[in-house]
Amino acid sequence: MWQNEKYESVPLDVKGFDEDHSKGHGDSEYPQHEPSNTQKTDEAPRHSNQWPYFQDGKRRIDYVLTYHVQKPESTHKQSSHSCMRSFCCRCKKAKASAQEDPELAAQEERLDYHDDDQRLRREEFEENLHLMGLQMEKDEGNKIPGVGFLKIHAPWEVLCREAEFMKLKMPTVKKYQVRTGNDIVEKIHKFMHKVTTPLRPKVGINGTENEKHLSYPFSREKQHLFDLSDRNSFFDSKTRNSIVYEILKRTKCTRAKYIMGISSLLGSGIYTAAYPLHDGDIDDPQAESNDRKLLYEEWASYSIFYKYQPIGLVRKYFGEKVGLYFAWLGVYTQMLIPAAIVGVIVFLYGCATVDDNIPSMEICDEKNNITMCPMCDRVCGYWKLTTACGTARASHLFDNAATVFFSIFMALWATMFMEHWKRRQMRLNYVWDLTGFEDSGGKQKSHPRAEYEFRVMKKSMRKEPAQKAVKDKLTCRDRMPAYMTIVIMMCFLIFVTLAIVFGVVLYRISIQTALLMSSTPSFRTNIRATVKTTAAVINLIIIIIMDEIYGAIARWLTVLEVPKTDKSFEERLIFKTFVLKFANAFTPIVYLAFFRGRLIGRPGKYIYVLGSYRMEECAHAGCLMELCIQLCITMLGKQLIQNNLFEIGLPKLKKLLRRRKMDKKQQEELNKTLQRHEKDHFLGPFVGLTPEYMEMIIQFGMVTLFVASFPLAPLFALLNNIIEIRLDAKKFVTELRRPIAVRAKDIGIWYNLLRGLSKVAVIVNAFVIAFTSDFIPRLVYQYMYSLDGTLHGFVDFTLSQFNVSHFQPGTEPINPMHLGYKVEFCRYKDFRDPPGSDTPYDFSKQFWAILAARLAFVIIFQNVVMLMSDFVDWLIPDIPKDISTQIHKERNLIVELFMKEEQGKKFRNTLSDPSPQQLRSRPSSQA
Repeated sequence: MWQNEKYESVPLDVKGFDEDHSKGHGDSEYPQHEPSNTQKTDEAPRHSNQWPYFQDGKRRIDYVLTYHVQKPESTHKQSSHSCMRSFCCRCKKAKASAQEDPELAAQEERLDYHDDDQRLRREEFEENLHLMGLQMEKDEGNKIPGVGFLKIHAPWEVLCREAEFMKLKMPTVKKYQVRTGNDIVEKIHKFMHKVTTPLRPKVGINGTENEKHLSYPFSREKQHLFDLSDRNSFFDSKTRNSIVYEILKRTKCTRAKYIMGISSLLGSGIYTAAYPLHDGDIDDPQAESNDRKLLYEEWASYSIFYKYQPIGLVRKYFGEKVGLYFAWLGVYTQMLIPAAIVGVIVFLYGCATVDDNIPSMEICDEKNNITMCPMCDRVCGYWKLTTACGTARASHLFDNAATVFFSIFMALWATMFMEHWKRRQMRLNYVWDLTGFEDSGGKQKSHPRAEYEFRVMKKSMRKEPAQKAVKDKLTCRDRMPAYMTIVIMMCFLIFVTLAIVFGVVLYRISIQTALLMSSTPSFRTNIRATVKTTAAVINLIIIIIMDEIYGAIARWLTVLEVPKTDKSFEERLIFKTFVLKFANAFTPIVYLAFFRGRLIGRPGKYIYVLGSYRMEECAHAGCLMELCIQLCITMLGKQLIQNNLFEIGLPKLKKLLRRRKMDKKQQEELNKTLQRHEKDHFLGPFVGLTPEYMEMIIQFGMVTLFVASFPLAPLFALLNNIIEIRLDAKKFVTELRRPIAVRAKDIGIWYNLLRGLSKVAVIVNAFVIAFTSDFIPRLVYQYMYSLDGTLHGFVDFTLSQFNVSHFQPGTEPINPMHLGYKVEFCRYKDFRDPPGSDTPYDFSKQFWAILAARLAFVIIFQNVVMLMSDFVDWLIPDIPKDISTQIHKERNLIVELFMKEEQGKKFRNTLSDPSPQQLRSRPSSQA
């Protein structure tokens, strides 16, 4: 392996290449800077251990590739005599080992061949990078044993060439005034900006700008149009990183298993990591000011949770895709504030009216001597309805008249949120010069993934020579086995989710029976609360574990599908992951909301599963309270465990394990001398924004889908997101390597998922109000069956009567005198005819009337809310009026700028090419 070798402006000193020939070739094709002597590091204008620069301190490191180094650097600092002596010793040892163990010698020979093969692949790839104009410098095993670094710098000519190829919009010398509207709107805007000044971060990029540079896709022929007053800052670090990454993706390496780009080399282990560098240190007080340090102070801190995010600086440092995520998260968190306030008001309304709730008062009244039927066979006895007093009062906190209003409000809130985000996104597109992104850079041909190229290559090799002229691609027929595997696997995983929910149901049934059979009095108290809470906690643990398993399986299925581009891979992965994780999180909740207590049968004719397990019933006040408990524990537990354990604990544990590979003393010494690329090597790799978005999408579902049963969900989501923003910010700035800056105009498939959830939420809440709560039975009783138009007698109206002599043999209570008197008739919650009627235990007329009212409510609620949502969507324009005006103005200014340029060209051509009459008159005038 090469040691202490630095790649400068001359071509690579590769074995088999003549040095003089390489120099001539490189200088003739790509103009380069003067190569710097590696010994003159003292003349560096910047400290390379703090800033991402080459050893000369002048050329910035735009990208770093790491690879495995077999031997540390110190072994190559020996004299030639010692090297020869050690080589002879190794040869003797190899021969001895070959004589002792031929298999060991063959294994060592294979390892050496593998290392040499990887080195040759790296040499070819680095040679091709140099032919693309990139400058490189190597640093092998200096401070981190076994790790080599290839530092890459893109000179000005390469940046200009690639910026033109990628059609990057860059600022021109032309400036124009930005107006936010008419005079009144501008005054309001200035007043609001002045009022909210304490809430704004102290970064210059977020200040009010009355002027904006006119942007245009970069062109080398029109460099005079652009603001090149400072070439060092014209292409910022984010743009430089993305340019180098594009070159890495399309640079070929024919020795590798896959033909295309850096991703195949990383997958083959030829390179171990590839990442751009952070701008500098954040905890060194002597470090110069940089964007990373500014983000750490004004963004990634819990003490400034009340301030706005510096979205402009986030985009400048991390790129548009990351900037859009944090902008969306900020808008979502802001919109949760009114939803949380209204939810708290609804909850307080329930608290204030609980003492005036007539059904709760009737349940808690000791005078109503209502005997209820046993909750299980044999071991359970008869019980008094008054024992459900606490549950009935608690259910009223979430099941009251304000719940319907809150459901309608949240449906309109979801529409307002989507519209507000569309307008915010359009404003960011204008400010970030992405308005023409689809027309310019958005339609560039994406590079095929390495796995796709390899599959196409294998397909072409199987074809006959006469058919190889046709360009190959993977068809639907080629992917059919993968599609069948995906469909079968997805169905199987959803079945596994249903089986897990069924297992938790059996747990609830069995543990409740066991507690009722217990002779210990302490076990027999608060049985329902114990069973509900423990089952919810078990569900939470299973959800968190299965989330990780489903995420890994979704990635495996997507790899099996072999999508063509990275964008297609990401979208397919997101869809599979969303389906599995959504089913995992919401299947227990759907069961509690719509199925529990409805598939139980009746006394004397209960429904049993697995032979002897009787399906569980809801409490007298309904399953809404249990649904609320499940939502609360799942939402809070998922957020706390994922935030604290997965997002904070696991990255720190991985970082600790990486650093424990070295001694503490050695680590302390290295921390003082480590350079920027070496410090970033110890940071965690950036795995994308999918986990962050997925967590928020599931939370959005918790907030909107079942908000009728849990009005405090927006409040909990708001408190979580306030911490989540700063947590993610700190993770991006301090814990992770710098992500590759990716241009994006919107949040992609996530917007479609959000919009779909907001539509489904209307239907789900309609069914929750109609079938899970007692809102519709109360209305039907009050306006159809009540004698005085009130809810007096509602509890008796909801209870049916059962003759205890009709119990099936072996199901009656063991101790029928448990209450101290003989029970002849018991009550159960249902709408059925009494035992003495012509149709005993059949559904009564009241049941069908209430069912009709429930279905009518679902239809009316759904259509009214959908109509109101569509009206709000139509009423609010997607593009703000001032942004539309500025975009139109910008287009006119671009036309005006080019018209002036053409006129200037004609004028300059006229001066440089005078007419023949002027040429003939010049000598006479001079004479």
